[in-house]
Amino acid sequence: MSVRFAHPYLLLTLTTLFWSGNMVLGRALRDQVPPLSLAFWRWTIALALTLPLAWPHLRRQWPLLRRYWRRVAILGLLGVGGYNTLAYIALNHTPATNAVLLNSFIPVATIALSWAFLGKSLRRVEWLGVLLSLFGVTIIVCRGDWQTLATLRLNVGDLWMLGAVFTWALYTIGLQWRPEGVHPMLLLAAFTVVGLCALAPAYAWELAQGRMIVVSPASLAGIAYTGIFPGFLGYVFYNRAVGEVGASKASLFIHLMPVFGTLLSAIFLDEIPHAYHYLGIALIFAGIYLTTAGRPTGKSA
Repeated sequence: MSVRFAHPYLLLTLTTLFWSGNMVLGRALRDQVPPLSLAFWRWTIALALTLPLAWPHLRRQWPLLRRYWRRVAILGLLGVGGYNTLAYIALNHTPATNAVLLNSFIPVATIALSWAFLGKSLRRVEWLGVLLSLFGVTIIVCRGDWQTLATLRLNVGDLWMLGAVFTWALYTIGLQWRPEGVHPMLLLAAFTVVGLCALAPAYAWELAQGRMIVVSPASLAGIAYTGIFPGFLGYVFYNRAVGEVGASKASLFIHLMPVFGTLLSAIFLDEIPHAYHYLGIALIFAGIYLTTAGRPTGKSA
């Protein structure tokens, strides 16, 4: 990977692009692919892509994995077994508007947990950036009509989404304690194995309830996308970027999801962006700039 391509902010931008498509697919496929099935096969595909890159490092670095197995288990349960599974369940019960809005609180939750567990805090200008970008997200989600917020009603899907938000925030700050000296591909493979071990009984339970995948070109293509892009590439990019810029700044890029949602809708659905889209996008980029330009990058990967 070239130095230019490996810039952490570019990796975070690409990750958010992949995850934006994942959120749309999770909602679109809810009638064809049950949530636990989608999570299980997504990570099975991601593991198949990761193993050939991880296997050469296993024998030499196995003692490190065994020494820090508790950290690996916790991060695997949170990042692989937890967040996406909870989000897929949420998308079966709540509109995409609610899910995107609640998902946008990940940066705030991450910053709060970073302060509580790591003693890290943002400067005033960086807090301003976080709030500015959150304001931009709200404008896009509400379509420029603040009365939309008054009509939002919390449901069981929103509670699942809030669980996903805090699970991802914990995973992000937990990367601070990932075992050093373990190759990123081997570490991702270990996380994925842990997550799949947790998902397997839940997937078996879902099958026992008679909830099966409706096999079609659309469902198979959707599952493949979730495994290759948001699953494999998204986690490789995100884990690397968090190691370089820190949890708080990395999580802020979640606010790009409604931006990419707007752009993808314009490209593929011929939906013309409105003035509130442009205003929201401008505020999101301004907020990200204020937060990321104020301080040098942190711990290197």
